[in-house]
Amino acid sequence: MANLDPDIAKRLKRDPQGLVPAVVQEHGTGAVLMLAWMDDEALHRTLTTGRATYWSRSRQEYWVKGETSGHVQHVRSAALDCDGDTLLLTVEQTGPACHTGAHSCFYTALDLSTAEDLSTAEDLSTAEDLSTAEDLSTAEDLNTADDLNTAPDSRAAADPTQC
Repeated sequence: MANLDPDIAKRLKRDPQGLVPAVVQEHGTGAVLMLAWMDDEALHRTLTTGRATYWSRSRQEYWVKGETSGHVQHVRSAALDCDGDTLLLTVEQTGPACHTGAHSCFYTALDLSTAEDLSTAEDLSTAEDLSTAEDLSTAEDLNTADDLNTAPDSRAAADPTQC
């Protein structure tokens, strides 16, 4: 049974299987390496050992990243998103993160060449926007992450604990 800090445990919003997705980001580069799943015990093990530990949905067991491959993840930081339903781990990655041997699991780019000019984040609100869009000529048509991170949010101004 997990000995996860009760303050952390009460903030987690788990799926019906008791799991929370964990986005894994490389320390230093900010690259997103992978997505894995954690339950309370996996998170507890990660926080107490500094080694990324996940729950394998297919094998129904815990796995410490790199235990058999040597491609370890030393956790530099862990954060919970504003809704409590996603974790973000920042790690020092040794070797590839992906089981295919790629550095990141996110190496398959999707074609946006038929998308229309997307000038705001609201333009990405539905799948229809992407499938029927035209004329996205360059990545410069998209707002940068800095633009999105500095956009005013009335909820954040009213209550900084809400996003």
